[in-house]
Amino acid sequence: MTAGVQARVLIVARDDSTAGPLAEGLDRLGWRTVTARSEAAACLALADLQIQAAIVDLAAFDGEIEGLAGRLRAACAPRRLPVMAMGAPDPFQKERGLDLVLASPLHPAQAAMRLETLVRTAVAEEEFEVRVETFSERGHLLEAPENDKSPYRVLAIGEPAPQFLALSNALQRNGAEVTGAFTAFTAFDYLHEKAFDAVVLWAGDNPHEALSIAAGLRRNTRLYHTPALLYMRADSAVTASEAYHRGISDVASPETPENETALRVVELARAYRRQKSVRHALDQARSSGLMDAATGLFTRDLFASHVMRLAKSARDRNRPLSVCMLKVSEKADLKAPRAGGWVARAVPQIGSMIGRLVRVEDTAARLAPEVFALALPATPLAAARAAGERIAAVIGCTAFEAGQGATPFVVEFDLGVAEVASPENVGYALEQAAAMAATLKAS
Repeated sequence: MTAGVQARVLIVARDDSTAGPLAEGLDRLGWRTVTARSEAAACLALADLQIQAAIVDLAAFDGEIEGLAGRLRAACAPRRLPVMAMGAPDPFQKERGLDLVLASPLHPAQAAMRLETLVRTAVAEEEFEVRVETFSERGHLLEAPENDKSPYRVLAIGEPAPQFLALSNALQRNGAEVTGAFTAFTAFDYLHEKAFDAVVLWAGDNPHEALSIAAGLRRNTRLYHTPALLYMRADSAVTASEAYHRGISDVASPETPENETALRVVELARAYRRQKSVRHALDQARSSGLMDAATGLFTRDLFASHVMRLAKSARDRNRPLSVCMLKVSEKADLKAPRAGGWVARAVPQIGSMIGRLVRVEDTAARLAPEVFALALPATPLAAARAAGERIAAVIGCTAFEAGQGATPFVVEFDLGVAEVASPENVGYALEQAAAMAATLKAS
């Protein structure tokens, strides 16, 4: 790892045969790594560094895996640590405390995509713990994420080839409910009508059609995180690397034993279902009756209380925390709509858009009629600025009504960001962000 660069991923492996290529690939993708050769070295790294996730080589720790995930997590508690493993999936991974097991060798692009999901889920779980305290103080109890024990729902898309049918049977033997769709049109009809925990794509003679379906999943905000396994021939024109870079979660071939492939699909479904349960638990805040009635965002007082707890949580968990201020800019072309009240009428829609554009683990608030704030856990300053700019850009592309006969107007934001150094620094960080937004307004 380059000196001065903060490692994000710990790879626990005995040698470089598998860890080396994976580390190099993840480093190139922005997931800086550090490697530990033993459990003791891994625990030391977790205690000292802001590690966001761990990847364990199961083959190197054969016979020592029992309890390993729990010991790694304890080394960096109270920070939640996702533990991913590379090796052969089996039905007992959940009992071993592993968040996800992917077949070895693990492709860096595949690992990076799964890491993003697992880390976000861990941060969302931490956010839920803090949110429980904030809402309990006001007499509202949030229910813990529910563990859905129903069979995993898998959508199998593609021609009914013998190998594909054998995989469907193997999925059913492993407790999954399989729905078959022979065309992309039928598949998306099913996806819009019913929630699935995973999708299996049969590449057949036309792998690019399967990749186009995967791309369709990634373009849909509701389906974006649904994992997809591509089932393709070893001599396919599409490489595994290309598939992973196109959003495929895992790749298998007809030469892979059907039961192994089925277990890999179930592993993806298990991780996805856990992610969904955390999201649903956090969404309870919207129906608490404590939010801003017009926008559905946190009120000023609720936000102030919550961000103080977030700052303490960030310090205890050794994670960054940033805040972002978004103020509707006082542009000359908005004076007339303001005078007529049309900006005020647009604010509820603007606030609702902000609430949908932030990540589920973020906290969005309305501080004043035209001033919004974001608290972004596990987010350094540069990433917070990018998030604020993205939200401002999306809303800036929306035209709002200005009354009959008047030209619709667009909204721009004065944007300010700051990183929270400590719980005592929260007020100062918000002032910094507000001052930055005011400076941009003046310029």
